[in-house]
Amino acid sequence: MTRPVSFPFSPGAPHADLQAALTQLDRVILGKPGQVRLAVACLLARGHLLIEDVPGVGKTTLAHALARTFGLEFRRVQFTADLLPADLLGVSVWDAAEASFRFVPGPVFSEVLLADEINRATPRTQGALLEAMEERQVSEGGVTRPLPDPFFVIATQNPAAFVGTSPLPEAQLDRFLLTVTLGYPDVRAERELLETGGRSGQVRTLNPVLDAPALLGIQREVDAVHAAAPLLDYLQLLARATREHPALEAGLSPRALLALLAASRAWAYLHGRQMALPDDVQAVFSALAAHRLPLRDPAQDARAVLARILADTPIP
Repeated sequence: MTRPVSFPFSPGAPHADLQAALTQLDRVILGKPGQVRLAVACLLARGHLLIEDVPGVGKTTLAHALARTFGLEFRRVQFTADLLPADLLGVSVWDAAEASFRFVPGPVFSEVLLADEINRATPRTQGALLEAMEERQVSEGGVTRPLPDPFFVIATQNPAAFVGTSPLPEAQLDRFLLTVTLGYPDVRAERELLETGGRSGQVRTLNPVLDAPALLGIQREVDAVHAAAPLLDYLQLLARATREHPALEAGLSPRALLALLAASRAWAYLHGRQMALPDDVQAVFSALAAHRLPLRDPAQDARAVLARILADTPIP
């Protein structure tokens, strides 16, 4: 059992338990330290994570390793065209012995839910996650049931060009705090995978470094990370730049701006600071904005547009 601890800040480095969690994840997800830290920051900020990539690059392994490392209950649902909302949320069944309906909870009632290949399901089933992700509750049969705390959705998504995919609507994309792409491993990491037989089996042997109460304590500490007035000015300047950029159909909404602030605080905490800096905003900006901002020309590279916005926006 993880000991109850406070999480003091130290310049440049997270608390020892959090550093140990990152080290363990780096041993499983080889050569992807940036993506691992974005995923952990998303969890610390109470967000949800979307991983978009081709099959076989470690998306499921990352999700399972995160849950094991943070000592959280993990459930995986394979999204398919015939998956129904009740398969995800749960259903009320008639209990003859009690002469009443009894609710059987679905896999969404877990601390970490992996929605694998979410864009292979129908829009109806995709939409069933909206209330859970935003309100952290499920309404069924006129009864509202709270979800566990913490509650973290990790969804994986195949590229839109793949057969049998249904694109996520903008309203659902907005519920994901960050999007990451793992990409192919570098030569060294791929060779290590070949020599050791991969990492998926290793995940099942991981020992928890933290637990749910410790994570909730960290999340409260993240909420307390200071954001000075000039940083808020910078966030507003970035939002205005996205709203006025000719390559974008629409800019960051006020809700997205609050999400950017939360992610920036988590990134600062992850690096041992109790004040968020413009560097923290810049570190998470692309992962937060790329899936939220539609391009006028789909052939353009969204991340290149966002990099240009960061380069052109002055820091107060």
